[in-house]
Amino acid sequence: MDAAGEPEAPRSPGGDDPPESAGKTPMWLSREQLFVVISAASINLCSMMYYSILGPFFPKEAEKKGASDTVIGMIFGCYSLFVLLASLVFGKYLVRIGAKFMFVAGVFVSGGVTVLFGVLDQVPEGLIFIAMCFLVRVADAISFAAAITASVAILTKTFPNNVATVLGSLETFSGLGLVLGPPIGGFLYQSFGYEVPFILLGCIILLTVPLNMCILPDYESDPGEHSFWKLITLPKVALIAFVINSLSSCLGFLDPTLSLFVLEKFHLPAGYVGLVFLGLALSYAISSPLFGLLSDKMPHLRKWFLVFGNLITAGCYMLLGPVPVLHIKSQLWLLVLILVVNGISSGMSVIPTFPEILSCAYENGFEEGLSTSALVSGLFSAMWSVGAFIGPTLGGFLYEKIGFEWAAAIQGLWALTSGLAMGLFYLLEYSRRRRSKIQKNLGTEEEQTALLPDEI
Repeated sequence: MDAAGEPEAPRSPGGDDPPESAGKTPMWLSREQLFVVISAASINLCSMMYYSILGPFFPKEAEKKGASDTVIGMIFGCYSLFVLLASLVFGKYLVRIGAKFMFVAGVFVSGGVTVLFGVLDQVPEGLIFIAMCFLVRVADAISFAAAITASVAILTKTFPNNVATVLGSLETFSGLGLVLGPPIGGFLYQSFGYEVPFILLGCIILLTVPLNMCILPDYESDPGEHSFWKLITLPKVALIAFVINSLSSCLGFLDPTLSLFVLEKFHLPAGYVGLVFLGLALSYAISSPLFGLLSDKMPHLRKWFLVFGNLITAGCYMLLGPVPVLHIKSQLWLLVLILVVNGISSGMSVIPTFPEILSCAYENGFEEGLSTSALVSGLFSAMWSVGAFIGPTLGGFLYEKIGFEWAAAIQGLWALTSGLAMGLFYLLEYSRRRRSKIQKNLGTEEEQTALLPDEI
Protein backbone atom coordinates (compact mmCIF):
# COMPACT_ATOMS: atom_id res chain seq x y z
CA MET A 1 0.00 0.00 0.00
CA ASP A 2 1.19 3.54 -0.73
CA ALA A 3 1.25 6.52 1.59
CA ALA A 4 -2.21 7.55 0.44
CA GLY A 5 -3.71 4.20 1.36
CA GLU A 6 -4.09 3.03 -2.23
CA PRO A 7 -2.50 -0.02 -3.86
CA GLU A 8 0.75 0.78 -5.63
CA ALA A 9 1.11 0.41 -9.36
CA PRO A 10 2.75 -2.84 -10.46
CA ARG A 11 6.51 -2.67 -10.79
CA SER A 12 8.74 -3.85 -13.55
CA PRO A 13 10.35 -7.27 -13.34
CA GLY A 14 13.30 -7.08 -11.03
CA GLY A 15 11.53 -4.82 -8.52
CA ASP A 16 10.19 -5.71 -5.09
CA ASP A 17 6.86 -7.06 -6.29
CA PRO A 18 6.31 -10.75 -6.99
CA PRO A 19 6.90 -11.78 -10.61
CA GLU A 20 3.27 -12.54 -11.29
CA SER A 21 2.30 -8.91 -10.66
CA ALA A 22 4.63 -7.54 -13.33
CA GLY A 23 3.05 -6.56 -16.59
CA LYS A 24 -0.47 -6.19 -15.17
CA THR A 25 -2.04 -2.77 -15.62
CA PRO A 26 -4.78 -1.55 -13.27
CA MET A 27 -8.03 -0.47 -14.90
CA TRP A 28 -8.17 2.76 -12.88
CA LEU A 29 -5.55 5.15 -11.56
CA SER A 30 -4.86 5.05 -7.85
CA ARG A 31 -5.11 8.31 -5.94
CA GLU A 32 -1.31 8.60 -5.86
CA GLN A 33 -1.03 8.05 -9.61
CA LEU A 34 -3.77 10.63 -10.28
CA PHE A 35 -1.96 13.21 -8.15
CA VAL A 36 1.32 12.60 -10.01
CA VAL A 37 -0.43 13.03 -13.38
CA ILE A 38 -2.03 16.30 -12.22
CA SER A 39 1.35 17.67 -11.09
CA ALA A 40 3.11 16.66 -14.31
CA ALA A 41 0.28 17.98 -16.50
CA SER A 42 0.40 21.35 -14.76
CA ILE A 43 4.13 21.86 -15.42
CA ASN A 44 3.79 20.69 -19.05
CA LEU A 45 0.90 23.07 -19.72
CA CYS A 46 2.36 26.12 -17.96
CA SER A 47 5.91 25.71 -19.29
CA MET A 48 4.72 25.42 -22.90
CA MET A 49 2.39 28.40 -22.50
CA TYR A 50 5.31 30.47 -21.20
CA TYR A 51 7.51 29.22 -24.05
CA SER A 52 4.94 30.09 -26.71
CA ILE A 53 3.86 33.53 -25.45
CA LEU A 54 7.45 34.78 -25.39
CA GLY A 55 8.08 34.77 -29.14
CA PRO A 56 5.30 37.01 -30.52
CA PHE A 57 6.07 40.23 -28.65
CA PHE A 58 9.28 39.98 -26.58
CA PRO A 59 11.65 40.62 -29.55
CA LYS A 60 9.77 43.84 -30.32
CA GLU A 61 10.05 45.02 -26.72
CA ALA A 62 13.73 44.05 -26.57
CA GLU A 63 14.48 46.11 -29.68
CA LYS A 64 12.93 49.14 -27.97
CA LYS A 65 15.40 48.60 -25.12
CA GLY A 66 18.41 48.62 -27.43
CA ALA A 67 18.98 44.87 -27.93
CA SER A 68 20.19 43.85 -31.39
CA ASP A 69 18.83 40.86 -33.33
CA THR A 70 21.96 38.90 -32.46
CA VAL A 71 21.57 39.62 -28.75
CA ILE A 72 17.88 38.69 -28.84
CA GLY A 73 18.82 35.38 -30.46
CA MET A 74 21.40 34.79 -27.71
CA ILE A 75 18.78 35.51 -25.04
CA PHE A 76 16.58 32.82 -26.56
CA GLY A 77 19.49 30.43 -27.15
CA CYS A 78 21.00 30.60 -23.65
CA TYR A 79 17.84 28.96 -22.30
CA SER A 80 18.51 25.66 -24.08
CA LEU A 81 22.20 25.78 -23.19
CA PHE A 82 21.53 26.03 -19.45
CA VAL A 83 18.72 23.45 -19.58
CA LEU A 84 21.33 21.10 -21.07
CA LEU A 85 23.86 21.71 -18.29
CA ALA A 86 21.32 21.74 -15.46
CA SER A 87 19.56 18.56 -16.65
CA LEU A 88 22.78 16.56 -16.45
CA VAL A 89 23.48 17.81 -12.92
CA PHE A 90 19.93 17.32 -11.64
CA GLY A 91 19.66 13.88 -13.25
CA LYS A 92 22.81 12.78 -11.44
CA TYR A 93 21.91 14.18 -8.02
CA LEU A 94 18.10 13.88 -8.02
CA VAL A 95 18.07 11.04 -5.51
CA ARG A 96 20.30 12.95 -3.09
CA ILE A 97 18.30 16.18 -3.45
CA GLY A 98 14.92 14.48 -3.38
CA ALA A 99 12.53 14.23 -6.34
CA LYS A 100 9.61 16.02 -4.65
CA PHE A 101 11.76 18.86 -3.31
CA MET A 102 13.42 19.32 -6.71
CA PHE A 103 10.06 19.43 -8.48
CA VAL A 104 8.42 21.88 -6.06
CA ALA A 105 11.49 24.11 -5.86
CA GLY A 106 11.77 24.17 -9.65
CA VAL A 107 8.10 25.15 -10.05
CA PHE A 108 8.44 27.85 -7.38
CA VAL A 109 11.50 29.46 -8.97
CA SER A 110 9.97 29.14 -12.45
CA GLY A 111 6.84 31.01 -11.32
CA GLY A 112 8.93 33.72 -9.70
CA VAL A 113 11.16 34.35 -12.72
CA THR A 114 8.12 34.37 -15.02
CA VAL A 115 6.75 37.26 -12.97
CA LEU A 116 10.18 38.95 -13.11
CA PHE A 117 10.21 38.61 -16.89
CA GLY A 118 7.01 40.63 -16.94
CA VAL A 119 8.61 43.63 -15.22
CA LEU A 120 11.73 43.77 -17.40
CA ASP A 121 10.20 46.64 -19.38
CA GLN A 122 10.73 48.77 -16.27
CA VAL A 123 14.49 48.14 -16.35
CA PRO A 124 16.72 50.86 -17.89
CA GLU A 125 17.52 50.20 -21.51
CA GLY A 126 20.90 49.11 -22.77
CA LEU A 127 23.38 46.90 -20.96
CA ILE A 128 21.37 46.65 -17.72
CA PHE A 129 18.27 45.44 -19.56
CA ILE A 130 20.26 42.89 -21.56
CA ALA A 131 22.05 41.57 -18.45
CA MET A 132 18.74 41.19 -16.60
CA CYS A 133 17.23 39.33 -19.55
CA PHE A 134 20.09 36.84 -19.53
CA LEU A 135 19.92 36.45 -15.74
CA VAL A 136 16.18 35.78 -15.73
CA ARG A 137 16.38 33.36 -18.69
CA VAL A 138 19.21 31.40 -17.06
CA ALA A 139 17.28 31.16 -13.77
CA ASP A 140 14.18 30.01 -15.64
CA ALA A 141 16.18 27.40 -17.58
CA ILE A 142 17.66 25.93 -14.39
CA SER A 143 14.28 25.87 -12.62
CA PHE A 144 12.58 24.27 -15.63
CA ALA A 145 15.32 21.62 -15.86
CA ALA A 146 14.82 20.80 -12.17
CA ALA A 147 11.04 20.53 -12.46
CA ILE A 148 10.90 18.53 -15.69
CA THR A 149 13.72 16.12 -14.70
CA ALA A 150 12.02 15.39 -11.38
CA SER A 151 8.60 15.14 -13.04
CA VAL A 152 9.65 12.49 -15.58
CA ALA A 153 11.58 10.51 -12.95
CA ILE A 154 8.54 10.49 -10.64
CA LEU A 155 6.27 9.45 -13.53
CA THR A 156 8.60 6.57 -14.37
CA LYS A 157 8.59 5.45 -10.74
CA THR A 158 4.80 5.72 -10.49
CA PHE A 159 4.00 4.07 -13.85
CA PRO A 160 6.82 1.54 -14.41
CA ASN A 161 4.87 -0.53 -16.95
CA ASN A 162 3.15 2.35 -18.77
CA VAL A 163 5.87 4.97 -19.17
CA ALA A 164 5.29 5.69 -22.86
CA THR A 165 1.50 5.81 -22.46
CA VAL A 166 1.67 8.36 -19.65
CA LEU A 167 4.37 10.49 -21.29
CA GLY A 168 2.47 10.43 -24.58
CA SER A 169 -0.76 11.43 -22.87
CA LEU A 170 0.96 14.31 -21.08
CA GLU A 171 2.23 15.62 -24.42
CA THR A 172 -1.40 16.56 -25.01
CA PHE A 173 -0.98 19.21 -22.32
CA SER A 174 2.27 20.37 -23.92
CA GLY A 175 0.50 20.75 -27.24
CA LEU A 176 -2.40 22.50 -25.53
CA GLY A 177 0.04 24.98 -23.98
CA LEU A 178 1.58 25.68 -27.38
CA VAL A 179 -1.88 26.20 -28.88
CA LEU A 180 -3.30 28.41 -26.12
CA GLY A 181 -0.17 30.45 -25.40
CA PRO A 182 -0.01 32.71 -28.48
CA PRO A 183 -3.71 33.74 -28.67
CA ILE A 184 -4.09 34.26 -24.91
CA GLY A 185 -0.73 36.03 -24.63
CA GLY A 186 -1.48 38.16 -27.68
CA PHE A 187 -4.88 39.19 -26.34
CA LEU A 188 -3.49 40.11 -22.93
CA TYR A 189 -0.57 41.98 -24.52
CA GLN A 190 -2.82 44.03 -26.80
CA SER A 191 -5.34 44.71 -24.03
CA PHE A 192 -3.15 45.34 -20.99
CA GLY A 193 0.45 45.70 -22.18
CA TYR A 194 3.67 43.74 -21.83
CA GLU A 195 3.56 42.97 -18.09
CA VAL A 196 0.18 41.26 -17.68
CA PRO A 197 0.73 38.02 -19.69
CA PHE A 198 3.87 37.12 -17.72
CA ILE A 199 2.65 38.25 -14.30
CA LEU A 200 -0.66 36.39 -14.69
CA LEU A 201 0.99 33.17 -15.87
CA GLY A 202 3.69 33.43 -13.17
CA CYS A 203 1.05 33.78 -10.47
CA ILE A 204 -0.81 30.73 -11.82
CA ILE A 205 2.43 28.72 -11.68
CA LEU A 206 3.07 29.90 -8.10
CA LEU A 207 -0.45 28.83 -7.09
CA THR A 208 0.42 25.24 -8.09
CA VAL A 209 3.28 25.14 -5.57
CA PRO A 210 1.18 24.53 -2.40
CA LEU A 211 -0.98 22.09 -4.39
CA ASN A 212 2.07 20.05 -5.41
CA MET A 213 3.46 20.16 -1.87
CA CYS A 214 0.26 18.51 -0.65
CA ILE A 215 -0.48 15.94 -3.35
CA LEU A 216 2.90 14.87 -4.75
CA PRO A 217 4.29 11.63 -3.23
CA ASP A 218 7.75 11.74 -1.69
CA TYR A 219 9.74 8.82 -3.12
CA GLU A 220 12.99 7.80 -1.52
CA SER A 221 15.71 5.75 -3.17
CA ASP A 222 19.38 4.93 -2.78
CA PRO A 223 21.83 6.71 -5.11
CA GLY A 224 22.81 4.59 -8.09
CA GLU A 225 26.32 3.49 -8.95
CA HIS A 226 26.10 4.34 -12.64
CA SER A 227 26.85 7.59 -14.43
CA PHE A 228 25.72 9.54 -17.47
CA TRP A 229 28.94 8.58 -19.20
CA LYS A 230 28.22 4.86 -18.90
CA LEU A 231 24.67 5.45 -20.13
CA ILE A 232 25.55 7.59 -23.16
CA THR A 233 28.40 5.29 -24.23
CA LEU A 234 25.95 2.44 -24.81
CA PRO A 235 25.71 2.33 -28.64
CA LYS A 236 21.94 2.10 -28.71
CA VAL A 237 21.51 4.97 -26.25
CA ALA A 238 23.97 7.13 -28.21
CA LEU A 239 21.99 6.60 -31.41
CA ILE A 240 18.67 7.35 -29.70
CA ALA A 241 20.26 10.51 -28.28
CA PHE A 242 21.12 11.46 -31.87
CA VAL A 243 17.49 10.85 -32.83
CA ILE A 244 16.34 13.15 -30.00
CA ASN A 245 18.81 15.82 -31.17
CA SER A 246 17.57 15.65 -34.75
CA LEU A 247 13.88 15.82 -33.85
CA SER A 248 14.37 18.69 -31.41
CA SER A 249 16.46 20.55 -33.97
CA CYS A 250 13.84 20.05 -36.67
CA LEU A 251 11.07 21.44 -34.46
CA GLY A 252 13.27 24.29 -33.23
CA PHE A 253 14.21 25.17 -36.80
CA LEU A 254 10.62 26.26 -37.46
CA ASP A 255 10.51 28.86 -34.65
CA PRO A 256 12.55 31.63 -36.31
CA THR A 257 11.97 30.66 -39.96
CA LEU A 258 8.45 29.45 -40.69
CA SER A 259 6.60 32.64 -39.76
CA LEU A 260 8.97 34.72 -41.89
CA PHE A 261 8.52 32.35 -44.83
CA VAL A 262 4.71 32.39 -44.55
CA LEU A 263 4.58 36.18 -44.33
CA GLU A 264 6.90 36.60 -47.31
CA LYS A 265 5.52 33.81 -49.52
CA PHE A 266 1.76 33.96 -48.92
CA HIS A 267 1.37 37.55 -47.62
CA LEU A 268 -0.87 36.47 -44.76
CA PRO A 269 -1.86 38.99 -42.08
CA ALA A 270 0.38 38.67 -39.03
CA GLY A 271 -2.54 37.52 -36.88
CA TYR A 272 -3.11 34.48 -39.09
CA VAL A 273 0.47 33.22 -39.04
CA GLY A 274 -0.02 31.56 -35.66
CA LEU A 275 -2.87 29.49 -37.12
CA VAL A 276 -0.40 27.83 -39.51
CA PHE A 277 1.45 26.39 -36.51
CA LEU A 278 -1.79 24.86 -35.15
CA GLY A 279 -1.59 21.98 -37.62
CA LEU A 280 1.75 20.88 -36.18
CA ALA A 281 0.84 21.41 -32.52
CA LEU A 282 -2.60 19.77 -32.66
CA SER A 283 -1.54 16.72 -34.68
CA TYR A 284 1.39 16.15 -32.31
CA ALA A 285 -0.79 16.52 -29.22
CA ILE A 286 -3.49 14.19 -30.57
CA SER A 287 -1.19 11.47 -31.94
CA SER A 288 1.27 11.27 -29.02
CA PRO A 289 -1.06 9.40 -26.61
CA LEU A 290 -1.77 6.79 -29.32
CA PHE A 291 1.92 6.16 -29.99
CA GLY A 292 2.56 6.02 -26.24
CA LEU A 293 -0.13 3.38 -25.77
CA LEU A 294 1.15 1.30 -28.69
CA SER A 295 4.74 1.59 -27.42
CA ASP A 296 3.74 0.11 -24.06
CA LYS A 297 1.32 -2.53 -25.32
CA MET A 298 3.49 -3.66 -28.23
CA PRO A 299 7.15 -2.81 -27.43
CA HIS A 300 8.36 -4.44 -30.65
CA LEU A 301 6.77 -1.55 -32.57
CA ARG A 302 9.07 1.03 -30.99
CA LYS A 303 11.90 0.36 -33.41
CA TRP A 304 9.54 0.83 -36.37
CA PHE A 305 8.21 4.07 -34.90
CA LEU A 306 11.73 5.42 -34.40
CA VAL A 307 12.93 4.54 -37.90
CA PHE A 308 9.88 5.44 -39.98
CA GLY A 309 9.03 8.48 -37.86
CA ASN A 310 12.42 9.98 -38.69
CA LEU A 311 12.16 9.06 -42.38
CA ILE A 312 8.69 10.63 -42.65
CA THR A 313 9.96 13.75 -40.85
CA ALA A 314 12.81 14.00 -43.36
CA GLY A 315 10.32 13.80 -46.23
CA CYS A 316 8.19 16.52 -44.61
CA TYR A 317 11.10 18.95 -44.47
CA MET A 318 11.92 18.27 -48.11
CA LEU A 319 8.33 19.28 -48.95
CA LEU A 320 7.94 22.26 -46.61
CA GLY A 321 9.45 24.66 -49.14
CA PRO A 322 9.33 22.47 -51.18
CA VAL A 323 13.01 21.99 -52.10
CA PRO A 324 13.47 23.45 -55.63
CA VAL A 325 14.79 20.22 -57.20
CA LEU A 326 11.32 18.68 -56.79
CA HIS A 327 9.74 21.38 -58.99
CA ILE A 328 6.61 21.47 -56.83
CA LYS A 329 4.83 24.81 -56.48
CA SER A 330 4.64 26.13 -52.91
CA GLN A 331 1.02 26.36 -51.77
CA LEU A 332 -0.47 27.21 -48.38
CA TRP A 333 -2.71 24.12 -48.18
CA LEU A 334 0.28 21.88 -48.93
CA LEU A 335 2.36 23.59 -46.23
CA VAL A 336 -0.37 23.08 -43.62
CA LEU A 337 -0.84 19.44 -44.67
CA ILE A 338 2.90 18.79 -44.37
CA LEU A 339 2.93 20.38 -40.89
CA VAL A 340 0.09 18.07 -39.82
CA VAL A 341 1.99 15.01 -41.07
CA ASN A 342 5.15 16.34 -39.39
CA GLY A 343 3.32 16.60 -36.08
CA ILE A 344 2.27 12.95 -36.34
CA SER A 345 5.74 11.76 -37.39
CA SER A 346 7.30 13.73 -34.51
CA GLY A 347 5.03 11.99 -32.01
CA MET A 348 5.87 8.66 -33.64
CA SER A 349 9.60 9.31 -33.14
CA VAL A 350 9.75 11.15 -29.81
CA ILE A 351 7.49 9.06 -27.59
CA PRO A 352 9.31 5.69 -27.91
CA THR A 353 12.75 7.19 -27.15
CA PHE A 354 12.38 7.33 -23.36
CA PRO A 355 11.20 3.72 -22.81
CA GLU A 356 13.80 2.48 -25.32
CA ILE A 357 16.63 4.16 -23.39
CA LEU A 358 15.21 2.91 -20.10
CA SER A 359 14.92 -0.71 -21.28
CA CYS A 360 18.43 -0.55 -22.77
CA ALA A 361 19.79 0.70 -19.44
CA TYR A 362 18.12 -2.15 -17.57
CA GLU A 363 19.47 -4.70 -20.05
CA ASN A 364 22.99 -3.40 -19.40
CA GLY A 365 22.95 -3.71 -15.64
CA PHE A 366 21.48 -0.40 -14.47
CA GLU A 367 19.41 -0.87 -11.33
CA GLU A 368 15.64 -0.49 -11.64
CA GLY A 369 14.55 2.49 -9.59
CA LEU A 370 14.45 6.24 -9.23
CA SER A 371 18.18 6.76 -9.74
CA THR A 372 18.17 5.23 -13.25
CA SER A 373 14.93 7.02 -14.14
CA ALA A 374 16.56 10.29 -13.10
CA LEU A 375 19.63 9.59 -15.27
CA VAL A 376 17.45 8.83 -18.30
CA SER A 377 15.22 11.84 -17.65
CA GLY A 378 18.23 14.16 -17.35
CA LEU A 379 19.80 12.68 -20.47
CA PHE A 380 16.60 13.13 -22.47
CA SER A 381 16.21 16.77 -21.39
CA ALA A 382 19.88 17.48 -22.12
CA MET A 383 19.82 15.93 -25.59
CA TRP A 384 16.57 17.70 -26.44
CA SER A 385 18.13 21.00 -25.37
CA VAL A 386 21.12 20.45 -27.67
CA GLY A 387 18.77 20.22 -30.65
CA ALA A 388 16.65 23.10 -29.37
CA PHE A 389 19.78 25.26 -29.37
CA ILE A 390 21.21 24.12 -32.72
CA GLY A 391 17.91 24.11 -34.65
CA PRO A 392 16.94 27.80 -34.35
CA THR A 393 20.57 29.01 -34.49
CA LEU A 394 21.50 27.05 -37.60
CA GLY A 395 18.06 27.54 -39.12
CA GLY A 396 18.21 31.31 -38.84
CA PHE A 397 21.68 31.35 -40.41
CA LEU A 398 20.70 29.05 -43.31
CA TYR A 399 17.45 30.94 -43.90
CA GLU A 400 19.39 34.16 -44.31
CA LYS A 401 22.05 32.61 -46.61
CA ILE A 402 20.14 30.17 -48.84
CA GLY A 403 16.43 30.69 -48.21
CA PHE A 404 13.76 28.64 -46.44
CA GLU A 405 13.37 25.93 -49.12
CA TRP A 406 16.99 24.75 -49.03
CA ALA A 407 17.38 25.41 -45.30
CA ALA A 408 14.42 23.11 -44.54
CA ALA A 409 15.79 20.43 -46.88
CA ILE A 410 19.20 20.51 -45.12
CA GLN A 411 17.40 20.25 -41.77
CA GLY A 412 15.54 17.22 -43.11
CA LEU A 413 18.85 15.51 -43.91
CA TRP A 414 19.55 15.38 -40.17
CA ALA A 415 16.32 13.42 -39.56
CA LEU A 416 17.08 11.22 -42.59
CA THR A 417 20.56 10.40 -41.25
CA SER A 418 19.30 9.57 -37.76
CA GLY A 419 16.49 7.40 -39.16
CA LEU A 420 18.83 5.43 -41.43
CA ALA A 421 21.40 5.03 -38.64
CA MET A 422 18.73 3.77 -36.27
CA GLY A 423 17.42 1.33 -38.88
CA LEU A 424 20.90 0.01 -39.58
CA PHE A 425 21.50 -0.51 -35.87
CA TYR A 426 18.28 -2.50 -35.46
CA LEU A 427 19.18 -4.67 -38.47
CA LEU A 428 22.61 -5.42 -36.99
CA GLU A 429 21.06 -6.08 -33.59
CA TYR A 430 18.55 -8.52 -35.12
CA SER A 431 21.32 -10.29 -37.08
CA ARG A 432 23.52 -10.58 -33.98
CA ARG A 433 20.71 -11.99 -31.85
CA ARG A 434 19.73 -14.47 -34.55
CA ARG A 435 23.32 -15.74 -34.84
CA SER A 436 23.53 -16.02 -31.06
CA LYS A 437 20.29 -18.01 -30.99
CA ILE A 438 21.49 -20.36 -33.75
CA GLN A 439 24.81 -20.94 -31.96
CA LYS A 440 22.98 -21.61 -28.72
CA ASN A 441 20.68 -24.13 -30.42
CA LEU A 442 23.66 -25.86 -32.08
CA GLY A 443 25.44 -26.03 -28.74
CA THR A 444 22.38 -27.60 -27.13
CA GLU A 445 22.12 -30.20 -29.92
CA GLU A 446 25.82 -31.07 -29.57
CA GLU A 447 25.41 -31.57 -25.82
CA GLN A 448 22.42 -33.85 -26.38
CA THR A 449 24.35 -35.84 -29.03
CA ALA A 450 27.29 -36.28 -26.68
CA LEU A 451 24.99 -37.63 -23.97
CA LEU A 452 23.29 -40.21 -26.23
CA PRO A 453 25.99 -42.97 -25.99
CA ASP A 454 25.83 -42.83 -22.20
CA GLU A 455 22.07 -43.21 -22.22
CA ILE A 456 22.07 -46.32 -24.48
